[in-house]
Amino acid sequence: MVSKHIDVLKKRTKDRHETRESLPQESSPLVKLPSAKKPHGEAAEFDPQLLLTRLSSAKTTQAYRPGEAVFSQGGKADAVFYIQSGEVKLTVVSKSGKEAVVALLLEGSFFGEGCLAGQPLHMATASAAQQSTIVRVEKVAMVALLHQQPEFAEHFLAYLLSRNIRMEADLVDHLFNSSEKRLARLLLLMANFGQESKPIPLIAKMSQETLAEMIGTTRSRVSFFMNRFREMGFIEYNGGKVNVHSSLVSVVLHD
Repeated sequence: MVSKHIDVLKKRTKDRHETRESLPQESSPLVKLPSAKKPHGEAAEFDPQLLLTRLSSAKTTQAYRPGEAVFSQGGKADAVFYIQSGEVKLTVVSKSGKEAVVALLLEGSFFGEGCLAGQPLHMATASAAQQSTIVRVEKVAMVALLHQQPEFAEHFLAYLLSRNIRMEADLVDHLFNSSEKRLARLLLLMANFGQESKPIPLIAKMSQETLAEMIGTTRSRVSFFMNRFREMGFIEYNGGKVNVHSSLVSVVLHD
């Protein structure tokens, strides 16, 4: 009698299990972003550009010549920008007219995000450091993206945090390191050494005036250090570009 009762319970459990397996699986309420596939079926890393291209409105894409301003210091802050290709330089001008380069943003970077925190005016001027293509997303559309697309919001937050860490490191570098070390570190960062992405040893040649503004020294000091780096084999000039070798890190590490 007991064994018969156990058999009945087993049969009922089996029937419920089979019924559950036959039911259609419920789809996720989150919208899945389209993603390219790497060879051999590996999923590619999340690319915000894939999502931005899906925006049919509240977005414009524009090409900028070297030196052309994307927005100016004191202008209305009402959009977030994304560098599709090229580089963008952020500069600040004091009341006395002194100009300083505060950041050099590479392809794949966001800027102008201060408007999302209620910043009414731009605190710096953004201009193309080379031929660049910039995507402009209106503030309202950007806020909607961050609310509706969790994966995009996670990527955007990670970018802001990494840039904040970089700015803190820049401040420490500026306060405690020599101008020679600051220049070496800047060149390594521009070549992506020490970053998650693959190093790009061949970087676009930048004027010594711009380099001097970025590390807080004079053009003559930059010229002196660049010549020294070249003589020691840390860098090479290749046409209009500079080839940065990983051995340059020895300058940063040297006490």
